Amino acid sequence: MIFPAVLELSRLFIKIYKLVFVIMSLNCKISGLNGTGSKMRKAKEPTRGSNRGRRWKRLFLFVWVLVFAFGFGLFVFNVVFTKNMEISGIREEKSLVLVDHFNVSNDLLQEPASSFFESDQVTSLKCTKQLDNKLSPKHEITCSLKEPDNAQNLEFWGQCPIHVDKALSVHEKLAREHNNGILKACMWALFIIALCSLIPCLWKNCKVRMKKKEHTQSSSRSAGKWMKKLLVLFVLVGVFVSIWLFWYLNDGIQLRRRETIANMCDERARMLQDQFNVSMNHVHALAILVSTFYHGKHPPAIDQKTFGEYTERTSFERPLTSGVAYALRVCHSEREKFEKEHGWTIKMMDTGDQDQTLAQYCDPENLDPSPIQDEYAPVILSQETVSHIVSIDMMSGKEDRENILRARASGKGVLTSPFKLLKSNHLGVVLTFAVYNTHLRQDATPEERIKATVGYLGASYDVPSLVEKLLHQLASKQTIVVNVYDTTNVSAVINMYGPEEIDTGFLHVSSLDFGDPSRKHEMRCRFKHRPSPPWTAILASSGVLTITFLLGHIFYAAINRIASVEHDCVQMMELTHRAKVADVAKSQFLATVSHEIRTPMNGVLGMLQMLMDTNLDAKQLEFAQIAHGSGKDLIKLINEVLDQAKIESERLELEAVPFELRTILDNVVSLLSSKSQEKGIELAVYVSNQLPEVVVGDPERFRQIITNLVENSLKFTHVRGHIFVSVHQADEVANENDMKIFSGSKSNVVCNTLSGLPVVNRKKSWENFEKFGSKDLINESEKIKILVTVEDTGVGIPLKAQSSIFTPFMQADSSTSRNYGGTGIGLSISKRLVGLMNGEIGFVSEPGTGSTFSFTAVFMKKETCSLDTVLQQYHPDTSEFRGLRALVIDQKNIRAEVTRYHLERIGISVEITSDFESAQSYQSAIDSAVFAMILVDQEVWDKDSGLVFLRGLNSSTKLFLLGNSLSPNIHNEIQSANLMATFVPKPLRLSVLISCFQETVYVGDPSILARRKQSALGTLLRDKRILVVDDNIVNRRVAEGALKKYGAIVTCVDSGKAALEKLKPPHSYQACLMDLQMPEMDGFEATRQIRRLENMVNEQIISGEASIEIFGNTGHWHTPILAMTADVIQATDEEWRKCGMDGYVLKPFEEEQLYSAAACFFKSG
Repeated sequence: MIFPAVLELSRLFIKIYKLVFVIMSLNCKISGLNGTGSKMRKAKEPTRGSNRGRRWKRLFLFVWVLVFAFGFGLFVFNVVFTKNMEISGIREEKSLVLVDHFNVSNDLLQEPASSFFESDQVTSLKCTKQLDNKLSPKHEITCSLKEPDNAQNLEFWGQCPIHVDKALSVHEKLAREHNNGILKACMWALFIIALCSLIPCLWKNCKVRMKKKEHTQSSSRSAGKWMKKLLVLFVLVGVFVSIWLFWYLNDGIQLRRRETIANMCDERARMLQDQFNVSMNHVHALAILVSTFYHGKHPPAIDQKTFGEYTERTSFERPLTSGVAYALRVCHSEREKFEKEHGWTIKMMDTGDQDQTLAQYCDPENLDPSPIQDEYAPVILSQETVSHIVSIDMMSGKEDRENILRARASGKGVLTSPFKLLKSNHLGVVLTFAVYNTHLRQDATPEERIKATVGYLGASYDVPSLVEKLLHQLASKQTIVVNVYDTTNVSAVINMYGPEEIDTGFLHVSSLDFGDPSRKHEMRCRFKHRPSPPWTAILASSGVLTITFLLGHIFYAAINRIASVEHDCVQMMELTHRAKVADVAKSQFLATVSHEIRTPMNGVLGMLQMLMDTNLDAKQLEFAQIAHGSGKDLIKLINEVLDQAKIESERLELEAVPFELRTILDNVVSLLSSKSQEKGIELAVYVSNQLPEVVVGDPERFRQIITNLVENSLKFTHVRGHIFVSVHQADEVANENDMKIFSGSKSNVVCNTLSGLPVVNRKKSWENFEKFGSKDLINESEKIKILVTVEDTGVGIPLKAQSSIFTPFMQADSSTSRNYGGTGIGLSISKRLVGLMNGEIGFVSEPGTGSTFSFTAVFMKKETCSLDTVLQQYHPDTSEFRGLRALVIDQKNIRAEVTRYHLERIGISVEITSDFESAQSYQSAIDSAVFAMILVDQEVWDKDSGLVFLRGLNSSTKLFLLGNSLSPNIHNEIQSANLMATFVPKPLRLSVLISCFQETVYVGDPSILARRKQSALGTLLRDKRILVVDDNIVNRRVAEGALKKYGAIVTCVDSGKAALEKLKPPHSYQACLMDLQMPEMDGFEATRQIRRLENMVNEQIISGEASIEIFGNTGHWHTPILAMTADVIQATDEEWRKCGMDGYVLKPFEEEQLYSAAACFFKSG
């Protein structure tokens, strides 16, 4: 009855949905119509009206969501239970149709199907009704059994009358199902309409919120509140769904348990009934046998012996019976005759308080004779198992008498009430059939049957044994408990089989029909144990509940996270703005600090340089040089700090200009040669001949990396150690056979190294490079990867400090700054610069042995013939040395190879020998005149063998001694032998070798080489008119002195406006050095004004508005302007290029830098 109510309730909610939709639509229309009016009223009541409308909208939205959620739940409830109701109704209706029209019960219909199902021969039983014809009211019933093995269908036909009104009920049911389908479609349509109506409102809300950006924070808070309310509603719906799911699944589990126990109980009842009916038929057949052969034959063909043997041998046909006996009908007038014929007296059953059947052994001799009555039924034939009842009168017992009378009157088998059987002590029943002397017709009256009765055949049944045998045939007998009851007397039900009933849950009762309509029996089945908890329902509902709470927690955390992120986003935007402002301030601060520090340093260094160019005595010159060196150290420290700042702000950009690797390395060696000589450290450089002469990259940053590494090694390397810088192509390292200079060099062995001290295994310094030797370059024909290695024999790096060696301002230990000095940022800057060059850096170090740093860098290739002027100045004419041969005497192979490398750079072919003895044998084999020079390392010198060897030399062969410092003993030994030797200081570099060879091998002016650079720069700047613009008088004097030193004609002004007047075309200046930071008009604005004037003049000349003679016969005006800046932060920026400048020079001025900047605009004279 509850389902129609649910259906009506769902329909009511549909009406409520419609009403809510109408209200919402009217609300939207009204709000739309009032949109313009609200603008007019906005000034009067801006807050009250908007809040009220928003409040009503939110209220309607909340009510709609609540009603929709509740209605949707009821809809799901209605769909599920309507389906269950339809299924159960169809089952009951089919059963009623079969009972009413086919006289077939549901149990009887299930019997053939169950028998087939048990044998696994049929998978389904399907019955259909077909109309015989249009006019006939009857229908044909077709039942088909489907077999899975042979795929055959066995059909059975039967006809029965079915009235048309029953058929019409089927159509009514189809119409009802159709209506339910329409209802479902309507519900889904309403659901879709609801979503479609909700989406525009939400979209409108989103647009309104997007427009009100100034109220972002307040709107996000309100959105968070509503999201939390919806989240609570979602959790409540989830709890409701979990409860409903538990109820639904539990109901399904209970239903399946009921169906299971019903099927099992019905199956057992049917099997028990079938077996009893079969046994009853055998007993009936035995009654017919007795009637035929005992009463139909004279004399009888059956006696006690024959009957006993027959019944015993055919007992297998009656497995349910415990014994069979035949009692003869004897009238009182025939009693005496009967007793004489059989020789025993008819005995009476014991009817006392003590039931006779309880005795285990019954002796008829102890029984009393049967009392006088109209007729008797003494047992004359019996099975051997019940032979003790022979001569007992069955009519003497009250219940047996009633059964006999009913059996002979009805002609059917009748049953007694349960009683305890003899010997077995089990409850049993007795089945009694009347034996007739003639064949009676089917419609014989009871009087005719009583008259024709001659005896009674009875069979006793042991019901517990019967049921026990049945249950043993079933595999599932242990799962349920079976009880068989005699329910003839409802008030006194007799338990024929089974234990006492215990309430374990479900109980199913199946009726039993043993053929006696006056006796009623039933089988009651229940599960042996109480059902376990419905874990499926519990787990499923718990899972839904858990998922609901988890999703609720996730959404709640997401809502809070969104709010936190929005808050953090606002703060981050504010902090980002502050960071940008701070970054700009930092950059401006660094630029200002750089300019303010370097500007006075420019004056200090410039004036010291000018002071050193004057006539000073030795002591004064030493003081000036110390001050100048200290100033350079300060400038270097400032540059490192500013470089670190540029790297951190990602403003450092690399140049791409052609330069020569070997020249850069010579410059590094020249810069650090004095320090290595002071400490007595062997410093050497080697560059593989597989590398090109010129590459394209940033020479200054490449020089900075190598300088940092070598200076770091100089700090930690002690006397008699060495520092070895080698440069190879990265591909060479893959095959060390190509690296001949390293053959024989092994770690921790006194081996062929520069100093003879052990070194670490250099391969470990690059073995972890990820891109080492990779082929992932964009264009291998245009790029080259080089490997630079700096090896030393210093103190090494402690293991605990190796992980932080590249950290800025971090050193090996706290005592490093006191013992060795330094800031600790050189390696950090080097690592960042290597990364900008698409390379990697690594190291290997062992305390007490030394360290080796290696890094890779990628450069562009460039042909040697395209050397720039800036490089050609360091390559003096070496054609005079080409073709000469030299002999190098050195016992260390690596050191000899380094010497060979430098000699081959100027075209001299080299032979190497390890000592003077081998050199003498070498001299005897080859004419010594072919050697133009012999170079001997001071460590190889031996007085005896050395002097003998030198005396045998040709007078044209020149002798050179190589060493960090000239040994006085060796020099005196050579002079005492009237021999000449030229000392070549280490570290070897191209300029020193060329200078020594030119002074020794060929006679010439020894001052030519010393003045080569000065004459080149002097030739370049001689008689050139240069304008210097700087607001600082010291800077103007320094720049003026530096330029006049090389022959330039210098004019100085102190402002940008003055420079603008000087450089207004026509003018006679060929270049301009302009400071960037000046009052009134800075260098950038002055340059823009100058370029604007020059462009105007050039346009006038091109257009013909002005003649070229007016502007000094110059057809195109463009004065080279070089920026003079102390701001290294902004020095490489594009700002000075945008304003029209041609280059820049850093303060303080360096000769090489000044030459490089001027060489771009002037040709050497």
